[in-house]
Amino acid sequence: MLNITHNRLNKIIDLSSYKSGKNVMHKRYYKYFNRFLLTAAIIILIVLFLPWTQNISGNGLVTTLKPNHRPQTIQSQIPGRIEEWFVQEGDYVEKGDTILRISEIKSDYFDDRLVERTNDQIIAKSSSVTAYGGKVEALNRQISALKNEQKLKMEQTRNKLLQSKLKVKSDSIDLEAATTNLKIAETQFNRIKTLQEEGLKAVKDVEEKRLKLQETQAKYISQENKYLASQNEVINAQLELSRIMASYADKISKAQSDMFTAQSSQFDTKAQVTKLENAKTNYERRNSLLYVTAPQNGYINKALTGGIGVTFKEGEKLVGIMPAQYDLAVETFVRPIDLPLMHIGEKVRVQFDGWPAIVFSGWPNVSYGTYGAKVVAIENFISDNGKYRVLLAPDESDHQWPEAIRVGSGARTIALLEDVPIWFELWRQINSFPPNYYQPQSKTSASKTDKK
Repeated sequence: MLNITHNRLNKIIDLSSYKSGKNVMHKRYYKYFNRFLLTAAIIILIVLFLPWTQNISGNGLVTTLKPNHRPQTIQSQIPGRIEEWFVQEGDYVEKGDTILRISEIKSDYFDDRLVERTNDQIIAKSSSVTAYGGKVEALNRQISALKNEQKLKMEQTRNKLLQSKLKVKSDSIDLEAATTNLKIAETQFNRIKTLQEEGLKAVKDVEEKRLKLQETQAKYISQENKYLASQNEVINAQLELSRIMASYADKISKAQSDMFTAQSSQFDTKAQVTKLENAKTNYERRNSLLYVTAPQNGYINKALTGGIGVTFKEGEKLVGIMPAQYDLAVETFVRPIDLPLMHIGEKVRVQFDGWPAIVFSGWPNVSYGTYGAKVVAIENFISDNGKYRVLLAPDESDHQWPEAIRVGSGARTIALLEDVPIWFELWRQINSFPPNYYQPQSKTSASKTDKK
């Protein structure tokens, strides 16, 4: 057959003697075959110039448009022990309905009267705050009284000092008068003595003048002592004034120190009261957490932690719940090379798992069983699967999505781009080129308007 041997069968055997050989080697066969090839070439050529819509396809899952509509698990904020279940799987619950009751497993909260005892402590500490407040007020009154008494004592001592100064002044005048009298008495005595020596006066007169001189000297000394005593009284009054100031300053300082100590104790007790009130609120809140309730209306999916007497940690998943009301959406994933071609508000076709559909990705008009959607969010960070997440919402202008679709089912998406010939698309696919850079018409027109 490959003519690699010198024993050629076509030279030995006549193929035209066979029926199939006659049909193949007949001239009409070549004529029909050429017509078939020509027709096929014309059809392929025409098909190559047919329009083809470039698209971005991806696989995803049905989800919800809002995060609070998605399936969630209910956890307990505190560790505990399951005591009683009030629901079963598949039950419908409303917001605030009790799902299960738990009990404490920490010894710090075993006391059933913990809140009541804490409240008693708050009352006692509040009374201490009131008592310290009364003590502060009493010390304030004491300080005011000491200041008033100090003021009066200072005024009294200043008056005494002024009297002492006036007395010094008076005694100094008397001392000057006594000095003058002493000089006069000395002059008279000397004159009388001279006259007696000359024989003009008697000894008796001299003795009288000497006696008067001595009396004057005694009065002078007495007056001088009075003057010195008056000066000493001024000094004593000044010392008394300083002593009163120091004494009352010490008393007032001691009372103020006691007042500040009482205020410090009052503030510390207030802080303890606030801490106890915080603890009481936490205990009350913790008691309310002993009943796990539904955060919203929905259906109980699965009890993740079942049984009675089972202990769990805080934040551990207890039961799953599916919200009763939700808005469907589809999350799909696109390749990084296709991400610049996706835009908010762009139209996308969606095929759901379990719903029959015939999809022609390049000819969306002949696709059957797909539903309209639009892009509402594009993730800016790549996902774990190496693609970017795109969130799709139902297109109100298209057919309504099937009501029987459930969250979590699979979906296949097709985002439509520009129309190009089929030959261009084949050439692009063979060379692994990305689709043409695509901008929605609305954005393009808006940019042109801005430029104008």
